[in-house]
Amino acid sequence: MLHPPVDLAVIGAGTAGAAAAAFLAERGLKVVVLERRTLAAAGARWVNGVPRGVFRAAGVAVPTGDEDLGGPHPFHMIAPGGRVRIDDHDVIDVDMRALVARLQARAMAAGVTFLPGVAALGRDRDLLRTSGGPIRCRWIVDASGLGGAGLLPVPDVAPHHLCAAAQEIREVRDAAAARAYFDAHDVGPGEALVEVGVAGGFSVRNVRLFHGGATVGILTGSIPALGHPPGKVILDRFVAAQPWIGRRVYGGAGAIPLRRPHDRLADDQVALLGDAGCQVFPAHGSGIGAGMLAARLLADVVADGGSLRDYEVGWQRRHGGLHASFDVVRRWNQGTDAATLGRIMALGLIDAEVLRAGLDQAFPRIAPRSL
Repeated sequence: MLHPPVDLAVIGAGTAGAAAAAFLAERGLKVVVLERRTLAAAGARWVNGVPRGVFRAAGVAVPTGDEDLGGPHPFHMIAPGGRVRIDDHDVIDVDMRALVARLQARAMAAGVTFLPGVAALGRDRDLLRTSGGPIRCRWIVDASGLGGAGLLPVPDVAPHHLCAAAQEIREVRDAAAARAYFDAHDVGPGEALVEVGVAGGFSVRNVRLFHGGATVGILTGSIPALGHPPGKVILDRFVAAQPWIGRRVYGGAGAIPLRRPHDRLADDQVALLGDAGCQVFPAHGSGIGAGMLAARLLADVVADGGSLRDYEVGWQRRHGGLHASFDVVRRWNQGTDAATLGRIMALGLIDAEVLRAGLDQAFPRIAPRSL
């Protein structure tokens, strides 16, 4: 059965896809969204740190209520022999389940049609072939995640550019023991204890208390292709070693492309968005902010009469240099070890100004004293 024709078909109802659909429909375009899973299972299902400025730039209200898990709060970045405290950054912790649901609801309110349980199979000129039947559309937005839907030829992401990350919210079984753990590291209530180099250069274990100490969030990640255990293994080992940590409340795990965005993000009919285009901030592997910014740019370009190629050029000119620069830092980081990172911190070669810029996904503003 042929679906009624639309201006755009979006593949994927996660953060980037739902945001793009909402923005496009609000600009008067007819949009349909395909999601191979249920809508409730689409996108990230864990907690992510996102700069508030990204929400404002994308035209999305800064999270409140249950969606907002707090912040900005101090980050204590620690490696053997070195430590840096980062204050005055812009990152808040966000329940991604609630954010994705909010963006989906916004898209629905703007008239977007969602097709859950439907997968993209291929394209033939202006027809998108799907498991639910063909859809005639002028443009296709592939926001289906790492690897994409195969509609635009792009190189595979090399294994050494993939971070295997995991994040979970768990109950705190023993509040006193939890407090003692953070006190032993000189980390205050609700502040983030971020140990880097726990499994190779680009690796992390980020632990923070949430909900007044009733729960704990644990974020881990590494590069398995370099011979290190994946984030989920790092997380499980940490939980097993900490008797104060209780049952899992929610969370998830997955592979994240760390390389700079693909050179080609579009042709005349298909545009890549989010992880499908490697629009992930390389310094720490978060793609939520970049995906929303890309969605806003795409919607504005198309609604103003531009082409998908204009979106591609616009992205590279606005954000390509920033991502490429931090990709150089990421590649260096990936080749170091914990002891080296600690020495560099102790020498002041990595300081709060540089780390704050990475958190905020912006170029650093170097103070005169750092020169």
